[in-house]
Amino acid sequence: MKIFFGRRKQREAELNEELEGHLRVAASDRVQHGENRKQAEQSARAEFGNVTLVRDVTRDTWGWRWLSDFLEDTRFGLRVLRKNPGFTAVAVLTLALGIGANTAIFSLIDALMLKSLPVQNPQELVVLQWSARHKPEFRSSMSYGDCDSEFGTENPRSCSFSSPFYDELRATHSDLFSGLTAAAGEAELDLSGNGPASIAHGRIVAGNYFDVLGVRPALGRMLQASDDSLSAAPVAVLNYGYWQSAFGGSPSVVGKTVTFNGVPTTIVGVAEQRFVSLTPGNVADAWLPVSLQPRILPYWDPQQNRADSIWMVIIARLKPEVSREKAAAAVNLLFRNHMLHGEKPFSKEADDPRVQLLSAQNGLVGERTNFSTPLYILMLAVGIILAIACANVAGLTLARAAARQKEMALRLALGAGRWRIARQLLTESILLSAFGGALGVVIAYWGAHAILKFVAGSSSRPLGFEATLDPRVLLFTAGISLLSGIVFGLAHAARGSRVDLTPALKDATGSAAAAGRARGGWFNLGNSLVIAQVALTIVVLAGAGLLVRTLQNLRNIDPGFDTHNIVNFGVDLRLAGYKGAQADIAVGDLQKRLSAIPGVTSVSYSSIELLTNGLWTTSFKNPGSAGPPDFDSNMLQVGPDFFSTMKMPLRTGRDFVPADFAAASAAAAADVSSASPATPVSAAAEPAGSAAPLPAIVNDIFVRKYFGNVNPLGRRVSYAESPGEAEGKRKNPGLVVVGVVGDAKYDNLRREVNPTVYVPSSGGNVNFELRTAISSSSIIPAVRNVVSAFNDNLPIFYIRPESESIDQLLFTERLIARLSSLFGALALVLACVGLYGLLSYEVTRRTHEIGIRMALGAARRNVLAMIVGQGMVLTAVGVVLGVAAAMGVTRYLSSVLFEVHADDPITLFAVAIFLLLVALAACYVPARRATHVDPMVALRNE
Repeated sequence: MKIFFGRRKQREAELNEELEGHLRVAASDRVQHGENRKQAEQSARAEFGNVTLVRDVTRDTWGWRWLSDFLEDTRFGLRVLRKNPGFTAVAVLTLALGIGANTAIFSLIDALMLKSLPVQNPQELVVLQWSARHKPEFRSSMSYGDCDSEFGTENPRSCSFSSPFYDELRATHSDLFSGLTAAAGEAELDLSGNGPASIAHGRIVAGNYFDVLGVRPALGRMLQASDDSLSAAPVAVLNYGYWQSAFGGSPSVVGKTVTFNGVPTTIVGVAEQRFVSLTPGNVADAWLPVSLQPRILPYWDPQQNRADSIWMVIIARLKPEVSREKAAAAVNLLFRNHMLHGEKPFSKEADDPRVQLLSAQNGLVGERTNFSTPLYILMLAVGIILAIACANVAGLTLARAAARQKEMALRLALGAGRWRIARQLLTESILLSAFGGALGVVIAYWGAHAILKFVAGSSSRPLGFEATLDPRVLLFTAGISLLSGIVFGLAHAARGSRVDLTPALKDATGSAAAAGRARGGWFNLGNSLVIAQVALTIVVLAGAGLLVRTLQNLRNIDPGFDTHNIVNFGVDLRLAGYKGAQADIAVGDLQKRLSAIPGVTSVSYSSIELLTNGLWTTSFKNPGSAGPPDFDSNMLQVGPDFFSTMKMPLRTGRDFVPADFAAASAAAAADVSSASPATPVSAAAEPAGSAAPLPAIVNDIFVRKYFGNVNPLGRRVSYAESPGEAEGKRKNPGLVVVGVVGDAKYDNLRREVNPTVYVPSSGGNVNFELRTAISSSSIIPAVRNVVSAFNDNLPIFYIRPESESIDQLLFTERLIARLSSLFGALALVLACVGLYGLLSYEVTRRTHEIGIRMALGAARRNVLAMIVGQGMVLTAVGVVLGVAAAMGVTRYLSSVLFEVHADDPITLFAVAIFLLLVALAACYVPARRATHVDPMVALRNE
């Protein structure tokens, strides 16, 4: 042992003496170049490291503890980074942008897609979903956006079930579930008794809803099973956020009585803060028991309690000992019997109706369907950004490697192993990525909240989720930071550990340059990294260009009516106590008052605001010989002067007259089976039965598709028979066509115009359209004053200009277009920085060569062309490779594009030309610096 340590100390002494000799030589060289002795010694030690470097070598040689080596590597790496603040700042900022962008998008994906449901033991919760080969013969079907539903004729599916099936399941299968509950749709609530009248969004749930979910109160109590009976007093539980915003977070809210839709309701509690919604994005301000529906919902139809009406989402909690497969088999047997062998079968054996139990985490999709595609597209974009950032920093470190060749050579000469050198350089790279990750967390926090602010500004409802830097997000950041450090550090470590000792120790710039050119020429690692950055930038820019063009194409669509200078807002007079003909009279009175506002040129109303994803469809019998016997058509109730207000051209026939609205009001009063047009579902529903057909106006495509060349005026259109229609109901005479208008978009700009029937409006739930001669936003205060003066208990829904409605409709397209453009610009900047850095390094490395060229008579323009040419050749190669890659990658954007192909040549050509021009500017700066090299100074330095 003594011999071992004696030899070790002798080796350390020898290496220390050898290193001091190299340092003295280096210091003497610096003195000859004008530095004083003390500064020269300090500079030499800073360049080659302190004598502790020798201890690093001997520790590696004799196998000392890895932790001690790691700490020494870290300390030395920090010293090196501190000595080069410019390089460190650029590298850290570059990595921070790449890591921060990835973390920001991942935090949104985590909040919306990955975070567990805010309930007790969410893994035990399941949601029921049925499917069939053909559409069952339900009288009505409702969906609330909780699940992935499809009500088409072929392969329909839904999470909605009938009330009788829910009751039967509760009664027969308590052995499978520790709890079974249900939720229905939203209820628009006219809230009074808490300041000015306002709209609250309620959710109808079973009394045991919160017990099954395991949600606790933040204040008071939750709903109970005893609250869900017709004899129970009306009660409600508030959302925590709504309690804070609408009631100021006052504890006295418990026990307070407010009025919801004219029904005095006692607030019994506030839900815990973490429970915003069971379904992502479907946020309710208050929860009310199912038993309140007949009293609180003016459009409630008692027939919805029949087996042929599906409207309840069933949620169950499995018993710990029951597997999902076993429970699904039992529930499926009950459902098939209900569908095939009930009092009235709704499906045939060949339709194969069945039920599956989905985990609530995955089955309750909500707003995920709207955000998942944009988020995954953006995740791909920021992943490319991170790759560009890593390539950029790798290029910068390789450029620095030339300046550190003498240091690496000296280490190798003193006995350090190549793996030891590589480990030190890799440690420096990981330190850079760690600093970049730390700064990236700050950028991610700001970026995620900026994105959410944009999304919230385009939504009329609370989002119900927020991006937080929870442990999963921070672990993701740490992971990509470490991976980034390894990725861009490998090139540096490999280059640094393969230094040629003889030319490096001579410290000859010309020799180093020659060696550098010999290691690959044009196809060296530095050039390859620049080409890769340019290619990846082309991919990001091409995607951004396609998405921007999609947004522009959607904005340029002619919807069939004039969207300028229109203000929309909704009111539901039924919520304020108006009923039947009284509501129709009130709507007409309000229309006259709104028409008197200065600057308003025309006022009308409709049952649904156009271009807001609201849609009402009705089944009709085909009036012609072509096509199927029954068909679905869009339907919209409209008020007087609707077509002139919206500037929809009347092709032939007449507009609606007062007698038409009187007939519609009388028909509504006699209705025994009509469905509310406000219900956002497809159903075989129709206006009420009456002795004479109601007048209707159809669009051009309706005429072309079902009447052909026959004059449609005066032709009858009959409703298809509704499955499960009550016996003894008076036969509905249908509609008679009195006019034809031009085609217009209904619910969505992307959707093709379908056959549409317009009928006279009846009922108090309407959306007003005001055509103005001045700025539409400027009359909003006057509109509020008129409505308040008309009835101060009448709240307004979503008052906004039509342009804002379209912006909300296109918010997904606007989100991904803006963010992809931002990321494209970031990729462009990083690629140009990488190109600039490479050429700057080339100019520095080739200073002697440039000096000789200019001394021999080379013109400045030739030197300029040489440097710019090198950069543009690299850029051109990257552009060619990038265009080829973009043609493959952008195919995955096809589902979100509109009227532009994924391989659109115009977009690819424009992106390529733009990048070449920007790259030319990036090449010019270092090239211009090369033309100002003084030949005498360059030769003297050599």
